[in-house]
Amino acid sequence: MRADVVFLPSELKPSHLEGRVVVVLDILRATTTIAAALSAGVEQILIFPDIESVRRAKVQIPAALSCGEQNCFKPIGFDLGNSPGDLGPGHIGKTLLMSTTNGTKAILAARGAARIFTGALVNSRAVAEKIRQIGMDVTLLCAGTNEKLATEDVIGAGALIRSLGDDIELESDAAVLARQHFKSSGDNLVPILRSAAGGQNLIRANLAKDIDFAARMDIINAVGEVKDGEPIRIVRAG
Repeated sequence: MRADVVFLPSELKPSHLEGRVVVVLDILRATTTIAAALSAGVEQILIFPDIESVRRAKVQIPAALSCGEQNCFKPIGFDLGNSPGDLGPGHIGKTLLMSTTNGTKAILAARGAARIFTGALVNSRAVAEKIRQIGMDVTLLCAGTNEKLATEDVIGAGALIRSLGDDIELESDAAVLARQHFKSSGDNLVPILRSAAGGQNLIRANLAKDIDFAARMDIINAVGEVKDGEPIRIVRAG
């Protein structure tokens, strides 16, 4: 099995998608929130390209919960922001309508892959197990922050490579760098994520608790899988 890492959705090529599994990583915070939502019992998450699309969908599906952020903050009128710790037993069986600045756009960019999963530090081992069960080559797609490389996503890709095992063939320098970046992080994930640009944005927004949540390795077994359809639907991987 081979693994590659793509640092930004704008760098995706058809060869990164065709016949491959793609795992989308937006550690701060969308894919961490997706993992938390599925772990909390959310039934499905519908992904939208922008906030206005979520608002229109909410009119059509009033029982669903609007979820997401604009520049870190919960949009006006939304039921939920993008904080993974806010998901709990009260959301069992719910449908979320989700749009975020970076993560949901990266999920949409991954269309065309054979399988699409969402991954994070909090469920790295579970995602790796799912990939190994499938046996396809994998592309680890970092969402980035405002179209720039995000340290936390590169670390997340490196964590997944570690979880996939030593027999994985790395296809690019990007994959090698991701593995090394995670390895060198050691037990310092929280301070490293806090010092990154995405972490600094959250600290300024008084959302540092989301960084602490996102930095906890392998606390969640739920894995999000994208299902065919418009809008994209994420459910717990079987």
